Amino acid sequence: MNEPSVGRLQAVVLDCPDPSALAQFYAGLLALAVDSTDDEWVSITGNGARLSFQRVEGYRPPEWPGQVVPQQLHLDIEVDDMQRAHDRALELGARQADPSVDPLSADFVVYLDPAGHPFCLFQE
Repeated sequence: MNEPSVGRLQAVVLDCPDPSALAQFYAGLLALAVDSTDDEWVSITGNGARLSFQRVEGYRPPEWPGQVVPQQLHLDIEVDDMQRAHDRALELGARQADPSVDPLSADFVVYLDPAGHPFCLFQE
C-alpha cells in the first residue's frame, strides 16, 4: 500500500528545562551541529537528522523503567565502538540507567540524558 504522504518528518523534539544544555549534550554525543538557538528552542542537525529541544516550565523527567512519569519516546543510537560511546556519553553528562549492566556484554544499554530522557546505545 503506497499511499501518498501527508507531510515530511522535520524533527524529533524533546521537552526539557534547558534547551541549550540538552542540545549541547546531543550535539557532542552525535557529532551534530547546533544550527538554531534561542531561550526556548534549540535545534541540531546533521546526517539528514534534526533534533530539537524546547523549554518546558515545570518539566518532570520520565522514569525508566517506572511508569509514574512514563517515557514517551527514546532514541536508539547505533555505535561502532561501545566502550568509546559509553565513555563519551558519561563524559557529556549522561547517566547509565542501570549501572549493573555491563556495556561491553549487553545487547543495548539504557542511559539517561542530562534532562532524564532515556536513550539506548547499541552495537550491531
